[in-house]
Amino acid sequence: MDNRLNGSALTAFYKEHLTESLLPFWEKAVDREHGGIFTCYSNDGGRLFSRDKYTWSQGRFVWLWSKLAGMSARGLLVLPSGRYAEEAGKAADFLRRNAIMDNGNCAFLLTEDGRMKESEPGKGFDTSVYADCFVVLGFAAYARVSGDSSYVEAALRLYDRIVERVEEGSFRSEPYPIAPGYRAHAIPMILLNVTQELLECAEAFGHARCLELADRCRRFMDDIMNRFLQPDGRIAEIVPASGAAPPDTVLCRHVNPGHTLECMWFVMHAAVRLGREELLAPAGRAVKRAFELGWDADYGGLLRFVDRDGGRPAGRLANDPYETLVLDTWDTKLWWPHSEALYVTLLSSRLLGDPDFAALYDKTHRYVFRTFPNPDRTIGEWVQIRDRQGRPLDKIVALPVKDPFHIMRDVLLIIELLDGDGRRLREAASS
Repeated sequence: MDNRLNGSALTAFYKEHLTESLLPFWEKAVDREHGGIFTCYSNDGGRLFSRDKYTWSQGRFVWLWSKLAGMSARGLLVLPSGRYAEEAGKAADFLRRNAIMDNGNCAFLLTEDGRMKESEPGKGFDTSVYADCFVVLGFAAYARVSGDSSYVEAALRLYDRIVERVEEGSFRSEPYPIAPGYRAHAIPMILLNVTQELLECAEAFGHARCLELADRCRRFMDDIMNRFLQPDGRIAEIVPASGAAPPDTVLCRHVNPGHTLECMWFVMHAAVRLGREELLAPAGRAVKRAFELGWDADYGGLLRFVDRDGGRPAGRLANDPYETLVLDTWDTKLWWPHSEALYVTLLSSRLLGDPDFAALYDKTHRYVFRTFPNPDRTIGEWVQIRDRQGRPLDKIVALPVKDPFHIMRDVLLIIELLDGDGRRLREAASS
């Protein structure tokens, strides 16, 4: 074990990575005319092939720029807080004016100047509830950094519509459709994250809905830990809606290690905030199980999908398009699970005091920073999609975008954890 877990050196490392590699790329992508950010880049970042704007990524951008503004205002980063807040506000306004449809849902795709566009002709505009969730994240974060209460209400209206659709079963979830008769871990997972962010925003404004939002956080967290967490410590991605035993299919057998790692830090944050520390150890066990199943012993790094027993996903075929994605891309190495792994292992180490998490962090750090950062420093950022051996792949894995969210979010959370704000989590967990 080396000294990479020692706070000051590691904080300096991540601040430098943020300011020297990540931000220079994305600051050039900001649309200062219309608002928002361009994300339809090639995997290596060398070519912008479309100026269309996926609301999925635009909401995430508002969250990121608001977070940068807030951390800079608190002195955790030496960046122009006002400029980031202004650009976040312009993007939030772009979404509020253009993305929300008459039915209260978000359009999935907009043109550069904000006109709604079908991502697949004839399929409609509001094809993914995930896009709505990310717009709520952005509105809530911008409300907090700007003090503009109108964005609290805009976020709550959109959130209520999301919850209504999920409860009715009337939502769409492109690019990850859910087979009829099944439930996906991704839904309570994203709703836990969105509700937490909205709760923090509501608390900052002293909003009357704080208690309701806290209760919803508990329910989403309990749903994840009671229904999707399995006795062997893994998180099942797909389960029967009826609560019956999962059939022996690829859909029900496959595991998404990255989703487990991301979701478990959502659970840890919520458990600390809501006084449910008894969930920290089971969440930590799920983190370890994701590494046990997902880490590639031959080439290093986390595989995109694995079987519940490890290795290539197995089981009966149900002729579902999602299982095709699982089988076709299971052995790719994607950017986002690895950035989530960096944060959750550091967080778990501090909350649980288990040296195994420090070792997992160190292994992940070594792999990530020799594999993902773009070797062309004039471009910067990460080459986000790689094959099993770590070679760049020009392949679409969800949306045809190079998304800024996961890497930068995790870098910012790590800086917070190491450089002062992490005391809040540690003190709450030990009180």
